[in-house]
Amino acid sequence: MIMDACHQRDFSDRIMDRYIRFFPCLSDPARRSSLGLKVALVMLHLVYAGVLFALDRYLIEEIKIKPWYTASYLLLFVATLIQYFLTSCSSPGYVLDAMRAANEKDIAFSKASKQPASSNNVNVVVTIDRSPSGNNVQADVTSWTKMVMDMYPPRTPLRNFTCSYCHVEQPPRTKHCHDCDRCVLQFDHHCVWLGTCIGQGNHCRFWWYIFEETALCLWTGILFISYLKADIVRAWWKDAIVIVLLITLSIALIFLLLLLLFHSYLVVTNQTTYELVRRRRIFYLRGIPERVYPFSKGVCHNLYDFCCHRSNIYNLEPLPSAQMLEERSRPYTCSDITRCRCC
Repeated sequence: MIMDACHQRDFSDRIMDRYIRFFPCLSDPARRSSLGLKVALVMLHLVYAGVLFALDRYLIEEIKIKPWYTASYLLLFVATLIQYFLTSCSSPGYVLDAMRAANEKDIAFSKASKQPASSNNVNVVVTIDRSPSGNNVQADVTSWTKMVMDMYPPRTPLRNFTCSYCHVEQPPRTKHCHDCDRCVLQFDHHCVWLGTCIGQGNHCRFWWYIFEETALCLWTGILFISYLKADIVRAWWKDAIVIVLLITLSIALIFLLLLLLFHSYLVVTNQTTYELVRRRRIFYLRGIPERVYPFSKGVCHNLYDFCCHRSNIYNLEPLPSAQMLEERSRPYTCSDITRCRCC
């Protein structure tokens, strides 16, 4: 019996080795788990839509009468899946990539001007030497350190904003993600379903994904309810399947609505989930009252920066001065509303 178990294990290991030989990118267990979640999510969408079209004959008849209605639903279905994969494959904005981009910009400026660039032009000289494991990074980041230090109040200790894992200086609103093993600019959270971090580079895409997913769940729920309310003789097990799917869909819809409202609040106030939840643990946010949003520039400016002003994903924000914090902590008055101070 023990020999049979060992033989089955060797057989499964050989199959896995052959599978990894054809797909070397899946040799990492984390990538395999992420791919499994993606496949499961796609299959879940196909099951809900497939059951709907397989059981609802009235919907099939309505396709002939109102083809635009079904075409709109299928368009939203495909757009949601496309947005999901675009978001999961997008970069959240890593600190090392920002350092590399700043270095390339500085080299290009130096070649064009044929003279050393000043620190005001983001003079960064970075030399990255990765170890085989990819965890240790050694870099000449003198100019990067100067640029990052200028974003913090004077006399701030360097160790307060130096990552103990990447050993690089973190600009404000940056955090090291242990799942990605990198420092992320404007870190929001690590999404397990997407298999990537949500940060400065893909937060807008993430918002649009949960918006489309919420709309798709709502529309699918309406179609399920229409199927149950239709006065058609059908088998009881069909109603049971639709009721079970409708219950699970309702739970998912409540979660998605809350998530959409929460991230909309974060966008309007220019916050991240990490800053909101771990505010007392972030050294430069401890002394700021909870109802003061230190990085908010007004609702309109926050929406513009979030939706439109993302051509350069490495937008490093310095900490606001004491005067700006005092102004943002001042309560709104009627004259402030007429002068559009909130915008």
